[in-house]
Parts: sequence; structure tokens; C-alpha cells
Amino acid sequence: GWCPLSPTGAQTTQLLLEPPWTPAVLWDSVTLTCQGSGTPGVTIWYKDERHWRQKKGDSFVVTNKGTYQCYRSDTGFSPLVPVLYDRLVLQVPARALLEGDTVTLRCRG
Repeated sequence: GWCPLSPTGAQTTQLLLEPPWTPAVLWDSVTLTCQGSGTPGVTIWYKDERHWRQKKGDSFVVTNKGTYQCYRSDTGFSPLVPVLYDRLVLQVPARALLEGDTVTLRCRG
């Protein structure tokens, strides 16, 4: 499923990951989806904190490592999401975690 990187119910722009693990790794064929609370319009994408592309669609499959962010006029900027191409990565679920939660970690290589 899709997992937000912001707490549920927050009126902010969220950048969703599929598969829902963070940090995301390029060799997982990661799909990023920009989601806000209002009517979707043009989504503006940033890569490595620079304007990268503008489109009506709100999702795409990542093909290059980097740090991604999206902007929507209804809710503003999303958090930054790194997509790595490292040989060994320790991942956690891409969802809000609270103290006391049981967490599954994945060591991937």
C-alpha cells in the first residue's frame, strides 16, 4: 500500500513511496506520488532542490538517484525524499512511527 511520510490528517503535501520503505533505493523501481488535500492541478517536481519538471500527473517512476520533492498550490511543498543507489541500505517502513511501535527493519544489498 501507499504510506505517507507525514502524519495522517495533516493538511500538507505528502510524497508517497511505493514500495513503502525509506530510504528508497533506485533498484526497487520506486514510484513517487505527490498528494495534497485539494483538487489536483499541476504538480511541480524538484530534484536535488532544483526545479526539475512540471506536469499534470502526480506520480512517476524514479530513474535517477537524488533527493526529490514536489509542490502543489493547495498544500505547498512536500518533505524531501532521498532515493539512493547504495550497495547496502538499512530501511524502515515509510510511515509515521510512534514511541513503543514495533518496527521491522530491512537490511538490503
